[in-house]
Amino acid sequence: MSLDHLKDWIGGREERADTATAAPLAGLAATLDHENPPWPAGEVPPLGHWLYFLPKAPQREIAEDGHPHKGGFLPPVPLPRRMWAGGDLRFLAPIPVGASVRRTSTIESVEHKPGRSGDMVFVKVMHEIATDAGVAVRERHDIVYREAAKPGEEAATPLPADPAPFDWSRTVTPDPVLLFRYSALTFNGHRIHYDRPYCREVEGYPGLIVHGPLTATLLMDLFLRNAGGRRVTGFRFRARRPLFDTRPFTLCAANRPDGAEAWALDPDGQVAMTADILAE
Repeated sequence: MSLDHLKDWIGGREERADTATAAPLAGLAATLDHENPPWPAGEVPPLGHWLYFLPKAPQREIAEDGHPHKGGFLPPVPLPRRMWAGGDLRFLAPIPVGASVRRTSTIESVEHKPGRSGDMVFVKVMHEIATDAGVAVRERHDIVYREAAKPGEEAATPLPADPAPFDWSRTVTPDPVLLFRYSALTFNGHRIHYDRPYCREVEGYPGLIVHGPLTATLLMDLFLRNAGGRRVTGFRFRARRPLFDTRPFTLCAANRPDGAEAWALDPDGQVAMTADILAE
């Protein structure tokens, strides 16, 4: 498969404007089960900017998978599975609730790689989120596109992970209601998060997939619940394997003077996501 033409999208830019309203943050607090959320009042919490600049494609432009049709700002990768693979964020200044915010996005790279499960395309996007006071968040967003599941394809048998020492942990039951609420907060129509027959019969997954950004947000929330008011300055995370709504999973974090190392374990003890949190 020749995908060299997708490199024409490198350097493409997009700008969006929004207002950091309070309502999505109240919805996030409720979804995370907080009456008094553990972040500064009057500010957008770390990763809370993901609740703004949401795509609002007309219904006629929605593809079978629930995402908008490919093309436009992101390259039209001809692979059906699209997932948020990870990111690297720096929190440079607070975003006050009610502030006007602007996001400038630039495609940094498009890379095609063959893998054991078929072709994969990796797209890196740099986002800068700014208020009138200047840049508040700088984020590199990693997206991976993969081939469809092959008939009879089976997931690799998980191997037990070596237990690592941790200071904080929490068990999360990813029921369909939790996934629906996060999809609603982020206006995410991707069917892998709510349509079980589609997940099984089309995408080849055993259950509904937990959003990568939701898992990252839960790891950040674990830190904020226990960090005693420390201010987060950076967050780097990587998705390792999918989490499903079929069984509970575990969040863990090891405290450090400069932040924490955090990870999510699937029900078999395999690492599903890793994160490095910087804080002061």
